[in-house]
Amino acid sequence: ALGQVFPSPFGLAAGFDKNADGIIGLGDIGFGHVEVGTLTAHAQDGNPAPRLFRLVEDRAVINRMGFNNGGSATAAPRIERARLVRRRPIIGVNIGKSRVVEVEDATDDYLRSAALLAPLADYLVVNVSSPNTPGLRGLQELEQLGPLLAAVRGVSGSTPLLVKIAPDLDDEQVTGVSRLAVELGLDGLIATNTTISREGLATDAAVVAAAGAGGLSGAPLAARSLEVLRLVREAVPSEFCVISVGGVETADDVAERLAAGATLVQGYTAFLYRGPLWGRQINRGLAARRR
Repeated sequence: ALGQVFPSPFGLAAGFDKNADGIIGLGDIGFGHVEVGTLTAHAQDGNPAPRLFRLVEDRAVINRMGFNNGGSATAAPRIERARLVRRRPIIGVNIGKSRVVEVEDATDDYLRSAALLAPLADYLVVNVSSPNTPGLRGLQELEQLGPLLAAVRGVSGSTPLLVKIAPDLDDEQVTGVSRLAVELGLDGLIATNTTISREGLATDAAVVAAAGAGGLSGAPLAARSLEVLRLVREAVPSEFCVISVGGVETADDVAERLAAGATLVQGYTAFLYRGPLWGRQINRGLAARRR
């Protein structure tokens, strides 16, 4: 995928290793690729705590972290060092808009991170779909997204470039963004980020309300994430890389996404519930299915 050999089709989604601190260790415990970030051009503290809430009954999480990270320039040397390790996971780098930058100036902000990090990344992701940065999701509108992706494409060189989209886009929007990514010469698309929906949760409504705003991830996202995957795959050529993420917990879940057209699969929330052997369990389950 993306011109590279991945040791496993299963990797760790962005949001866990926000500052590229744990790339090698995360590879050692089973993740075939590690997507670091989201990294922004300006260091930022993120939203006030508390900002992450477990919904245990739903095997889900609500977060409003707000792209807390030390900035692209701080992470760059860590990524560079990780690349020197012979046995390492594929390294994806996810970039987003700095909170201090106005939406109309977002392109220049993304370009600062892209120019610095693209040469160090095995693949680069433009994140326009987090619900926790004001105005960010508006960048998914085609008239704004097209110029942004074209500009990042212009500075990313030979590094494969992907865009990450939200599950809350309607079906027509999903198809439109997918076709735009192909037209602009991107190498792939990641579907999906967290959702702002709270439908169908088993957790008491008062508990959910008390958690407040933020993106919902985990098992409740699985059905929509699978729907979006199928929509994207229908809209793009077979060689176009589609990474599916959202509600994946078992090897059977990963196999289902691969069968539905995913090139690669990512997870995160189930890592919090399954623990550090989760990636290894997924890989062993996938290997057993191939025997």
